[in-house]
Amino acid sequence: MTTSGPHRGAGDHEDVRAQLRGLAGRGVRWPVGRWPDRGPLRPAAVLVLFGVLDGLPASHATGAVPADLDVLLVGRSPDLAHHPGQVAFPGGRVDDDDASPEAAAVREAVEETGLDPEGVEVLGSLATVPVPVSRHLVTPVIAWWHAPSPVGVVDRGESAHVFRAPVADLVDPAHRRTVVVPVGAGRHRTPAFLVGDHVVWGFTAMVLDTVLEQLGWAEPWDRSAEIPVPR
Repeated sequence: MTTSGPHRGAGDHEDVRAQLRGLAGRGVRWPVGRWPDRGPLRPAAVLVLFGVLDGLPASHATGAVPADLDVLLVGRSPDLAHHPGQVAFPGGRVDDDDASPEAAAVREAVEETGLDPEGVEVLGSLATVPVPVSRHLVTPVIAWWHAPSPVGVVDRGESAHVFRAPVADLVDPAHRRTVVVPVGAGRHRTPAFLVGDHVVWGFTAMVLDTVLEQLGWAEPWDRSAEIPVPR
């Protein structure tokens, strides 16, 4: 893929880093509703890691972000008990010996993708998000990949894919959808992103959608373009 927009330089990347730090500082309000009280939720954390692509840039031209800005994602193993096969941020449960949710997010990302933690700068954390299906209370940790390192699947029991998604292509209205999830007699709607052969939906898409909106990077898209739950 090639980009039809101008390439933005290192100064623009520093601006993006500052925007991400600012978002972590002021926080966000998540569009989550009420959930049944079924006991305490276990703490977890995910790493929302932005960096600079070392390969082909985005195909969508936008003035909001550099064409080579990306975010790290993993395709979960289809054999997992919770969210099998879904695309997610690297992350997992906060262990007792983790110093903080931020430390847990980085540790889990290293275990899942093999990235070098020395190249990761944690910029801050966003408010926790309840994920009742897996009984977790998740802290999204915003980070900047100042020295990207090779990544890949470390344990196929945990992940089936590891890839870097160009943010400008996530912004592209042509790649936006709404996933409709049957819930009892009703339906739950979640934003979704088409990323190559992958569909990002659920918790991960909600975080991406909110972050893009809050940073002013999003473009108007057709929320009536519905697709069923990916299988």
